[in-house]
Amino acid sequence: MTAEDKLKSLVGPILVIGASGFIGANLLRQLLAVRSDVVGTVFSGSPWRLAGVPSANTAFMNLQDPVSTRSLLQRLAPKTVFDCSSFGAYSFERDHERIHDTNYTSFIRLLEELEPMALSAYVHAGSSSEYGLNSAGPAEDEAPLPNSHYAVSKVAANAAITYFGKVRGLPIVNLRLYSVYGPYEDSSRLISTLCDHTLRGELPTFAKPEVTRDFVYIDDVVEAFADAALKMGPELAGESFNIGTGVQTSLADLASIVREVFAIDTVPQFAPSAGRAWDTDKWYANPDKAQRLLGWYARVALADGLRRSQEWWKQQLPKSDFHKLSKKAPRRSSQNSVSAIVACYKDAQAIPIMHERLAKVFAQLDVDYEIIFVNDCSPDDSEEVIRALSASDPRVLGITHSRNFGSQAAFRSGMEISSKEACVLLDGDLQDPPELIEAFVEAWRAGADVVYGRRTKREMPYWLEACYRGFYRLFAAMSEVPVPKNAGDFSLIDRRVVYWLLQCHERDAFLRGLRAYVGFTQVGVDYVRPERMFGVSTNNWIKNIGWAKKGIFSFSRMPLHLLTAMGGVACMATVLLALVAVGIRLAAPDSVPQGITFLSLLVMFFGSFTILGIGLLGEYIGKIFEEAKARPAFIRRHIIVRGKLQSAEPKGNA
Repeated sequence: MTAEDKLKSLVGPILVIGASGFIGANLLRQLLAVRSDVVGTVFSGSPWRLAGVPSANTAFMNLQDPVSTRSLLQRLAPKTVFDCSSFGAYSFERDHERIHDTNYTSFIRLLEELEPMALSAYVHAGSSSEYGLNSAGPAEDEAPLPNSHYAVSKVAANAAITYFGKVRGLPIVNLRLYSVYGPYEDSSRLISTLCDHTLRGELPTFAKPEVTRDFVYIDDVVEAFADAALKMGPELAGESFNIGTGVQTSLADLASIVREVFAIDTVPQFAPSAGRAWDTDKWYANPDKAQRLLGWYARVALADGLRRSQEWWKQQLPKSDFHKLSKKAPRRSSQNSVSAIVACYKDAQAIPIMHERLAKVFAQLDVDYEIIFVNDCSPDDSEEVIRALSASDPRVLGITHSRNFGSQAAFRSGMEISSKEACVLLDGDLQDPPELIEAFVEAWRAGADVVYGRRTKREMPYWLEACYRGFYRLFAAMSEVPVPKNAGDFSLIDRRVVYWLLQCHERDAFLRGLRAYVGFTQVGVDYVRPERMFGVSTNNWIKNIGWAKKGIFSFSRMPLHLLTAMGGVACMATVLLALVAVGIRLAAPDSVPQGITFLSLLVMFFGSFTILGIGLLGEYIGKIFEEAKARPAFIRRHIIVRGKLQSAEPKGNA
């Protein structure tokens, strides 16, 4: 059976976790070449390795967020999972807490979520670094001697795999990968550096010439993943396999092969101090177990693999200046994906119209999309309406909150489980016209990270609109960060910005202020805000004043500064008045003011000023009190997927 036939034979749907990485990207691309039921997860935007991959075949997943992870798994219901998520393999990845959280803690949470889902196979990308100091051709049952945080985290993950496979019956195996190379490898790696230099007829500087490595081509590794999934059974569950050629190739040998393959006359240079701190001199595989139980053999010889790698590298350079691209922020592909998050309260009549208009806009834009309706415990039948839409349109998801937490919490709740490259926030009353999303996407593709709707006019009485405009001007003048005038929550927000917004754990959040606070490139699109299509607004003067207070007290200390200034002025005026009174008393005793009017005015002035000051302090203390309680910003009661109510995590914002 060819490698292509093996990929076709896998049980789908297939989920590739960590598809933005070197191995994950190759897995995803080779799978998509022969089938369509494959989704690869990314953590930030559209990484360079996935340029050109249809956005319908990618999804955002934050492994540190259980709600986001559970939601995606429930929607995809994968049967085969290839887990290539990892952190710490590169010398510059030194955050030991993130290493352990990514490679072990989050991995355990993921396995707990997947266990009841009747998987066909789960293939985990382990590392030969698990062996640590015991790196010279060890068998899988030999004791590891980890020599780095990365190695420790991978050993811990392997122990979890053994437990879940042998004790709990999960069909999972661990592939301990050796020195994998090939297309889409990071430009800082050895073989990529070789390809770059050989195209110029040069050689890079090598580490110690006697250092040996086991170089295995990426196509062989992809086939190993397929073999492990196809051969999965109770006897393999919980096992680990070395995936390498078993051939020791010293750096001196590598230099000789490169010179011969690419006809380079340059004499190789060696620098004994080069390499990672945890590298060992003898690092190669014993692949006997993989050959015996999986029937896997490395087929691509090093010379052939080097030719393929250089050819791919050569093709990329004229397209995108590849050696720079891999070190820059992700670029956006020509086809993007958008999550529309609709905050709903008393909007049951508007929801079907919103869905129809959104679907029409996204179809015209030719982008992949999902629509997340957040029912903020609406007293009408919004949940049933969302449930019916979700049953007929798999792109529709629903969230039902346990009580009304407000639109800001609703937007945050939707952003946490969104899976696309950007989020569009809309109110469910149709006052935010979905047709404006086309202009949002155009500005986003042009390079904007945030595109917000700027209300040039509202369909409301003139005096009420003047009050709104006055507030935005006052807020912009008092805010400590530049806040656009007349900009509400209606906006498109790139995934990178969404990530940082979710790091702001304020309970009493003012989203449009936080959006300005996180920065990035932001542009506005003008529009006229219409009236509600159905019903009457749930806002009133008391709620509007509350919104104004929320914005000002969240993003400005100006009231406190003014209070201090007024107190200072009043203090100086009091001293001056006292001096004047004493002078008058001494110069003309009979002219001192008579009666209580003068004293009453002074008492009233300072009394009202004191009450105002206490009130302002109370507002800030109240916000401190609210944040100190650290209650969840929202609580989900249900998540609605394909017309079914599914349980949500018993927490909102941790």
